[in-house]
Amino acid sequence: MQTLAIQTLDGLSYGLLLFMLSAGLTLIFSMLGVLNFAHASFYMLGAYVGFSLASRIGFGWALVLAPLAVGATGAALERWLLRRVRPGGALNELLLTFGAAYVIGELVKLVWGLEPLSATVPAVLDGPLFTLDGVAFPRYRAFMMAVALAMLALLAAVLRVSKTGLVVRAALTHPQMVEALGHDVPRVFTWVFGVGTGLAALAGVVGAPLFVIEPAMAQSVGSIVFVVVVAGGLGSLAGALVASLAVGCLETFAAASNVSFGDLAERLARLGHIGRLADALPPAWSALTVAQIAPLLPYVLLVAMLALRPRGLFGQRGDDA
Repeated sequence: MQTLAIQTLDGLSYGLLLFMLSAGLTLIFSMLGVLNFAHASFYMLGAYVGFSLASRIGFGWALVLAPLAVGATGAALERWLLRRVRPGGALNELLLTFGAAYVIGELVKLVWGLEPLSATVPAVLDGPLFTLDGVAFPRYRAFMMAVALAMLALLAAVLRVSKTGLVVRAALTHPQMVEALGHDVPRVFTWVFGVGTGLAALAGVVGAPLFVIEPAMAQSVGSIVFVVVVAGGLGSLAGALVASLAVGCLETFAAASNVSFGDLAERLARLGHIGRLADALPPAWSALTVAQIAPLLPYVLLVAMLALRPRGLFGQRGDDA
């Protein structure tokens, strides 16, 4: 039971990290209608910039300055490039962000090289927070969860309560009216894009001590982010949160399982009284464990979601068309 509790906390912490990453992409899509293919590259850039800053001025400053720097880069991309191609339609926007992802990846290789980097956990956050039956839950994972929840609370407050959030939401549906009231709608969109990429960078800084920093990290995490965003419902922060937690727990529990497909077939056979199903499986399938297919499970979830509920968990009905 104690091991199950630790695995659940590990899954929730990983899910909240995915939410930190997917929240920015969801925010950008819901406000601007842009599916930013470079989003995971900004996550990678945040990890690299945060690593460099943390090694010179400390992790605390890196946690603040890296998202600001990467967010400013994202705002510049929207202001000087994305805004120019927007009249050409969504395809031009998609191609631009796809090209930006490639450029960012190559710049990272030029500046930091091809060798993987290992970020260290700050001393104050190192060590276990508590131990259950000999299994420890790291203090840093608890910190990561706290940062993600604080980000969620701040986003909800800004978007739902503040005047800034009211202007942003109004600019999405009634831009002419907002401009008539004296607000600069293009600048609002630039700020939204900058905030979204800054949130991706924040996830990169926070997640760096738990994962290896390398040029391929954008590709490895980018596909998972799109699974989360699509499964949760395009443009829905609540859906992104639920889908992130589901994917995080699914991968964590699957990776910790040593059950094979042969074992599962035997259990199903006993439940259904239908003989030995394991004998019908090829030997390679019978020996395959759930842990070995854990990286594949989020995509199985995505396929199932698209087949059963194409608009996602919290998507609008109009998305099915």
